[in-house]
Amino acid sequence: MKRLSGLDTAFLTSETKQWPAHVACITIFDPAEIEGGFSVDVLKRSFASRLNELPPLRWRVVETQLGLSAPHWIEDPEFDLDWHIRRMSVPAPGGREELAATACDIYRHRLDRRRPLWELWVLDGLEDGHVGLFWKIHHACIDGMAGAGMQEMMFDADPSWRPPDEIEDDGWRPEKYPSAAAIAISSLPAVARSNLRAAKDVVAMIPRVPDLIRNSSAAMPQDVPRTRFNAPVGQRRAWSYTTVSLSEMKAVKNAFGVKLNDVYVAMVSGGLKRYLADRDELPADSLVASIPVSARPDGSGGTGNMISGMTATLATHLDDPSSRLKAIHESTSASKEMQEAMGAEMMMSMADVPPPAMMALAARFYGKTQLVKRVPPMFNVVVSNVPGPREPLYNQGAPIQAFQSMGIVYDGAGLFIGAMSYMDQMDIGILSCADMLDEPFELADNIAEELAALLEAAGES
Repeated sequence: MKRLSGLDTAFLTSETKQWPAHVACITIFDPAEIEGGFSVDVLKRSFASRLNELPPLRWRVVETQLGLSAPHWIEDPEFDLDWHIRRMSVPAPGGREELAATACDIYRHRLDRRRPLWELWVLDGLEDGHVGLFWKIHHACIDGMAGAGMQEMMFDADPSWRPPDEIEDDGWRPEKYPSAAAIAISSLPAVARSNLRAAKDVVAMIPRVPDLIRNSSAAMPQDVPRTRFNAPVGQRRAWSYTTVSLSEMKAVKNAFGVKLNDVYVAMVSGGLKRYLADRDELPADSLVASIPVSARPDGSGGTGNMISGMTATLATHLDDPSSRLKAIHESTSASKEMQEAMGAEMMMSMADVPPPAMMALAARFYGKTQLVKRVPPMFNVVVSNVPGPREPLYNQGAPIQAFQSMGIVYDGAGLFIGAMSYMDQMDIGILSCADMLDEPFELADNIAEELAALLEAAGES
């Protein structure tokens, strides 16, 4: 039995019908390169043979009575791999619009909490005979870095590897469903430790206050404008994706002396600026991005959530791409300094303090009262960037072509743009509410085209 952290619990308890709190990734490959053709049975054996390397796939959540303490993970006594792996055909002709519609249909349904919180859908019928694997898993299980690490374990570095015909016993044993008393007793020491740790972190932060005040104006943009994405979200989703060259992004980075993530944020800025301007909705003040930051000591691996965040200007009030990039770099640098001064550990430990029932009540109150309409927005878009595999991966011998992601949106934060690098490319997924993002692929194409504008500016510089 394993207790969920405060951040993991927050994702679990804040989930509503309109705000499903799972994330997803679609892996695309060409089965024509598989000797004998693609096989779902081989896929299942492949997963079965490496479940020990993917522990969250056998975790079932046990929530406490009245929500007074954090939920726990147990090794599911009724685990059935066949239940989690399913198959669906994408409507003809299987292009990006049909794939996106199918993905949104699967995404909008919440995961069954009577099972481990994940599903894997085999999507056939894609154009050119390609196949997609739609992996859907609750954010309570993983953050971006943990998810990228699990993706590497799901697939093969060796194209010739195949799972054995018979899967040997890996030593895993299920757990009995615990009683309410057992959960309560196991929670008491953890609750005491988390409250003490939070208090110590607050005390440790006091000497940093002058630095926080000094950097706050540059690191926390003021007067965030309201856009169509700062509104209540419905249950239907809109999703699109694109792939760009990582080498071209690095060329821009080197030309301007900025970070690679600054180039990505500038691409999002230019794409979103054009999308809103074409609808006569571009605010005079700059849009602001919320940027998740990994707090893992080694930068990768593990399970659960170890993330903090920062805000940065998107400089959408500037027309010149190079000027926007420089302004974004200055803003992210200042925000990074402030985030380091605050300490990611403190932000995560503070999430351990409120009981789950209180977090769930707050989320439902926020949604039902549509409070988002009456409070100023804190940001306009979440912009996430996760480093992925640098070497090619394979599925039954077929090279993986892309990892396209889907994040989370909720009231007031109706636009999520997430990227994952893979070899020499960056795969970018855009998720929103269907009532907010009327032309999803227009925004995706805008972001890709903005890289061309930045390359041109880099040549001029």
